[in-house]
Amino acid sequence: MTKLNIGIILGSTRQGRVSTQVGEWVKEIANEHGNAKYEIVDIAEYKLPFLGEGTGQEPGIVGWNEKLASFDGFVFIVQEYNHSLTGALKNALDSAREPWNNKAAGIVSYGSTGGARAAEHLRGILGELMIADVRVHPTLSLFTDFENYSTFKPAEMHMDNVKAMLDQVVAWSGALKTLR
Repeated sequence: MTKLNIGIILGSTRQGRVSTQVGEWVKEIANEHGNAKYEIVDIAEYKLPFLGEGTGQEPGIVGWNEKLASFDGFVFIVQEYNHSLTGALKNALDSAREPWNNKAAGIVSYGSTGGARAAEHLRGILGELMIADVRVHPTLSLFTDFENYSTFKPAEMHMDNVKAMLDQVVAWSGALKTLR
């Protein structure tokens, strides 16, 4: 049986962002876990125009949709800004439709309250895009898992949650593959 492809989506494009550190950490755990093939996907690399600007056939949008279509499931690295997810992530979600459908996703969030409010907003959007989000949700605190709010130093306890989330993402992604 071929391994499923899971994209780890970095949800921020902000200068000085820490999502890259969190994404690399998740990918490291995922690679050791070995139950799928994992790839980090940085939305900043696609230079997506705002939804409704242009024709929808810009190279960034076409490339973004092609990349998403290559995955069976996703892990979103979500940071909380102003009690919600970033505008860049919302725009990236809106810049595709069918490539999201009938896939599963996990969420790893961070912020002053573990990114819980951003994750809850994301869950509503995922439902509309026909993405099944899994229950296990690792939450990271800016106060305890980051040194000076910028250097990621996660507590050991988060590893078990990440592994459990990955198990759920892979199981659901495999099941949903039968619908595609």
